[in-house]
Amino acid sequence: MYPLHRPRRLRTTPAMRRLVSETEVRPRQLVLPMFVKEGLREPAAIASMPGVLQHTRDSLRKAAVEAVQAGVGGIMLFGVPAERDAVGSGGTDPDGILNAALADLRAELGDSTVLMSDCCLDEFTDHGHCGVLAADGTVDNDATLEVYGEMAVAQARAGAHVVGPSGMMDGQIGFIRTALDQAGLTDTGILAYSAKYASAFYGPFRDAVESQLSGDRKTYQQDPANAREAIREVQLDLAEGADMVMVKPALLYLDVLRSVAEISDVPVAAYQISGEYAMIEAAAANGWIERERSILESLTSIRRAGADIVLTYWAAEAARWLDR
Repeated sequence: MYPLHRPRRLRTTPAMRRLVSETEVRPRQLVLPMFVKEGLREPAAIASMPGVLQHTRDSLRKAAVEAVQAGVGGIMLFGVPAERDAVGSGGTDPDGILNAALADLRAELGDSTVLMSDCCLDEFTDHGHCGVLAADGTVDNDATLEVYGEMAVAQARAGAHVVGPSGMMDGQIGFIRTALDQAGLTDTGILAYSAKYASAFYGPFRDAVESQLSGDRKTYQQDPANAREAIREVQLDLAEGADMVMVKPALLYLDVLRSVAEISDVPVAAYQISGEYAMIEAAAANGWIERERSILESLTSIRRAGADIVLTYWAAEAARWLDR
């Protein structure tokens, strides 16, 4: 009798579906990006990212503890300084907001989570670019590497287990690895933002860090049309000593993520970015989609494509759902 093959037999009950499920999302695989702003007296809502806050140092500690208690695998910290300059000196200042907050979290959490830090200048420069500018207004790759090395050492000394260079400068991983090793910080890991695209979906993040950027970052972030280029970037970062590699954004680049996962011999991360977060939140707020199901489906798709680690603003909330 037709049909002879009935795949629906493996979907008949929740227990059956659970038994044969191919992809799992666990709290330990999720990393929560967090923002801390210098000079705040109370946490501040980010209008374009409902539910996400700019934290004070005190509220950051409390929220980070709650996230770790929920089971998240790590925290990625971004700093929002009160003052900026052309070379992003707040990023290398041991007393700057990001380094001070890293020290707070390391003192509070110890080694109970993986504390990651954004090793990039865009939050700290008055022009909003990820590096030092040359006289002609372009980003000076090699001068920027010097600052990244200082920044990575400062972050590691403040307490970061892992530094995350996100600026897409050529040679950044090798330069930072050398700087860390020469400073005796050989145990500090590097999460390489290897394939970071010049996406239109970063807008809410730029609200979160109060970016001063005018123009774009197309001369150093990748062209969204290019996939092979991502593989080259990953291979270079692996050769330079990256401990983990990342694709950013996640949902719009699942094909790239799959290709990276197939060639990487280190853990692969993907960043579910602010615009992806905001779209789902906005659609859910309008009643167009089911919020929890949509969030978990999006996380599952990123894991299914090959991510070992997912950076997502829903990390703490999703972790609680997953352990229900």
